[in-house]
Amino acid sequence: MRKNKNTVTYLSVLLLALMCYCAQAQSIQPIDSTKKQLDKLMASKDASEQKTLNERLKLLAASSNENEMTVAAQYYYRLKNQRATDSIFAAEVVKFPRGMQARSKEQAAIYEIKGVANVEAAYNQWIKKFPPESYPALPLGEDRIVYDYVRSNIAISYAKEKNTAKAIYYAGLFEADFWKGNGYGGLAEAFYSTGDLKNAAIYEKKALESAESYTDGKKGNSNAAKFAASGYAGLCGTYAKMLYEQKKYNEALTYIELAIKANQAPRADFNYRYAQILVALNRNQEAFDRMDAAVKSGKATQEMSDLFKVLYVKVKGSAAGLEAYQADIRKGIIESIQKRLLKDIVKEPAAQFTLTDLQGNKVSLADLKGKVVVLDFWATWCGPCKASFPAMQMAVDKYKDDPNVKFLFIHTWEKTATPAEDAKAYIESMKYSFQVLMDTKDPETKVNNVVTSYKVYGIPAKFVIDEKGNIRFKLTGFDGSKEAAVDEISMMIDMAKAKS
Repeated sequence: MRKNKNTVTYLSVLLLALMCYCAQAQSIQPIDSTKKQLDKLMASKDASEQKTLNERLKLLAASSNENEMTVAAQYYYRLKNQRATDSIFAAEVVKFPRGMQARSKEQAAIYEIKGVANVEAAYNQWIKKFPPESYPALPLGEDRIVYDYVRSNIAISYAKEKNTAKAIYYAGLFEADFWKGNGYGGLAEAFYSTGDLKNAAIYEKKALESAESYTDGKKGNSNAAKFAASGYAGLCGTYAKMLYEQKKYNEALTYIELAIKANQAPRADFNYRYAQILVALNRNQEAFDRMDAAVKSGKATQEMSDLFKVLYVKVKGSAAGLEAYQADIRKGIIESIQKRLLKDIVKEPAAQFTLTDLQGNKVSLADLKGKVVVLDFWATWCGPCKASFPAMQMAVDKYKDDPNVKFLFIHTWEKTATPAEDAKAYIESMKYSFQVLMDTKDPETKVNNVVTSYKVYGIPAKFVIDEKGNIRFKLTGFDGSKEAAVDEISMMIDMAKAKS
């Protein structure tokens, strides 16, 4: 799971510090005992125990021990009381000027600095003030990740400026063992973006080797270890791509096979890469079989479909029968989608909401009763959200003349102070005809209420609501062709109509 970014928000840094503190707290018996008691109180619905919980959290929040204060922040966060969480973090900075939260706050300020040389200077000042050895080290280096985030940021920036020596130097400072796969992978991406394929491949291999060392419980089964291992398949696949581009086909084949073996579920992009490599090795029948399976799964992208057509001609000797063959495949895909959706259909009351769109109009779900409503939760920073939009535009166009179908695109989990302007600029730049509603944070709770009411834990998240206001389908996006995606959303709409 790669999450390399050149900027890290203050909130993410605080949450990271919270995670590290909790890990430390678990090794301290009194804190561990306190957390067990708090968990028990949180699980209870008894009013007196809820009162006790609130009293205990207030005491912890006022503690002279930063660990205890951070535990209070954690539980307030779980209770969705963002104001209390923020208040505790602010108090910790004042009470403990060399503590974890003070360190995180000053770290966050580094990301606001422009120019890699200035960032580097700020990092050196910060690390002198908050030297790593002054803080308890966790077994896999979890606490050291706060330093590695900055080092990674500097390394990536230098790589993009083609200052290879500096980039490699900062990568060599990574301390958080479980995160090295992510750090090296991010640097590999930066080298790749500048055309430095040699160093890109070197660091991609270092990344996958780091991840591999955590697979199969080799370094335990902690959350950190599982996180490190989870990136292995993707890193193997990316490394295979880099080897392929260097025409190292036999090596590439080895790593794409490792990627496919390591991944629990089939991945269309792995199949495509595998087929490309097989073609380069003149193993066309095997490549055709691989693409044939991808196309029949309904998850083939356009480039996969194009490769399939080329391979069909190579293997069959001509294009004769290709159209009929594709028609049969499409029929099979539609039947497969129908069978799956019959199993996936649910019936749950949809949470009501009223939001404002980008033109200032109030839109209420209650006013749309009698229509099938498709909700799409997204954000401008969410790559997978935006990747699904071409297919969603096709679906919107298909139903534009149907008065009984309504698409609403709900922008949520904003990361800037101008989310409406950002959303509008993006939608207009892409010429999408979407009606966008803004689910911004509540000023008191700091929670995005609508996405929370739909129990969304990751975006993109899409819901199909029937004419009576019941959720019928939930999905997290599409993979494969736009046509297959439109077929899927169309079937959901039709089934929602039929079940109303």
